[in-house]
Amino acid sequence: MIKTLLIVPHIEVHNANALSSPFTIGFPAMTAWLGAVHALQRKLNSDGFEALKFTATGVVSHKADLQVHKGVGDYVYSIVGTSNPVEKDGKRPAFIEESRVHLDVSLVIEFSGLHKRDEENFLERVVHHLKSRMKMAGGDIFKLRKPIIEREEQGEESDTQRIRRKLMPGYAIVERRDLMMDAMKQGLDGLDALLEYVTINHSCEKDDEGKVLWSSSRKSAGWIVPIATGFQGISKLGSAKNQRDPDTPHRFAESVVTLGEFKMPYKIESIDEILWYYSADKEHGLYLCEQNKNNS
Repeated sequence: MIKTLLIVPHIEVHNANALSSPFTIGFPAMTAWLGAVHALQRKLNSDGFEALKFTATGVVSHKADLQVHKGVGDYVYSIVGTSNPVEKDGKRPAFIEESRVHLDVSLVIEFSGLHKRDEENFLERVVHHLKSRMKMAGGDIFKLRKPIIEREEQGEESDTQRIRRKLMPGYAIVERRDLMMDAMKQGLDGLDALLEYVTINHSCEKDDEGKVLWSSSRKSAGWIVPIATGFQGISKLGSAKNQRDPDTPHRFAESVVTLGEFKMPYKIESIDEILWYYSADKEHGLYLCEQNKNNS
């Protein structure tokens, strides 16, 4: 089986939304990335590529600059906010803190429904829509490199190696829900399970000469982080006044947060390991971005 991939390398995004859930800050939520890719597909569908379908998305981070500041003697970091224009009376308007991050990311998008003869025009339209009309994770697209189309045949290591080289250096975000599940099987609730893996534990001991030696450790190896991967409904399906889409039932929801890992692309054996898909479990009210269960 051959997988056809669109790689959009080194997209520089300014002022992306860093508040990925009500209690996590840093890299944008996976819903933001898959939502941007879905929006791009819809623009291309209306631009003459009616059969085009983006089926999965991988995100590789090359650089992330969280807009925070820590002054001399400060214990915690503070958000660097924007300065809004003063009102007519000279007073500053009401201020709502918004966390922002500048990013350099590459997107790996699995797609179907495109003829080879249309590929050159397709790549040109991808650049056009990204540069002129789109936001990404709430941020402005500053610049990007020329997109390319790659193909990976299942089990063909040379294809995977070639694609991995195009994504280096960087870190692909992958799901580590397995860590959460293991911790919860041991009796921890969801939040405690998450904290179990992101907490850094410091310890000290004295050597034979009385010198204090400090050491740090984490429960699991790897760059483990909390990530927002979707939403869970907290109300029944219904309708709401002035809802955006009058034809789609409305539901209040809360963020779903689990564990993820930033992983160097050279450590993956197949591009499938970094791809994320939409998944909906209407019976339990879950609307998620998750990775291929066959690879979990």
